Amino acid sequence: MAAHGRKNVHGKTGVRFKTGWTATREHAMQRNVATELILHEKITVTSGVAKQLVKNIDHLITLAKKDTLAARREALKLLRNEKSGDNTKALTKLFKVLGPRYKNRHGGYTHQYKCVNRRGDGAKRVIVAFVE
Repeated sequence: MAAHGRKNVHGKTGVRFKTGWTATREHAMQRNVATELILHEKITVTSGVAKQLVKNIDHLITLAKKDTLAARREALKLLRNEKSGDNTKALTKLFKVLGPRYKNRHGGYTHQYKCVNRRGDGAKRVIVAFVE
């Protein structure tokens, strides 16, 4: 008997269980990657992740240039306020270091450098780093 109304059908009865990549997982991954980029100022990700990451980082730097309480609260929505190895928090570094660094720059805060494809699945990788 054929399965009606199932998505991702692989045969007569279809897929029984599908572990989906949900929007909440995507949002959590973007928060983690943005936080790591702010803490380490250079990160290697796939090209699809880099596209959204650059958009989020541009927004965060723009907020850091304002340096208001409302901007800090807005930035906390996109960041995890975690400490790095030298005990600097991501939000503090964003507003104390990166905001003043790009005070006179109007966009284009990051560079993307193409990297060798990932060995396991051949995914295109990109190094995302802040502009000096």
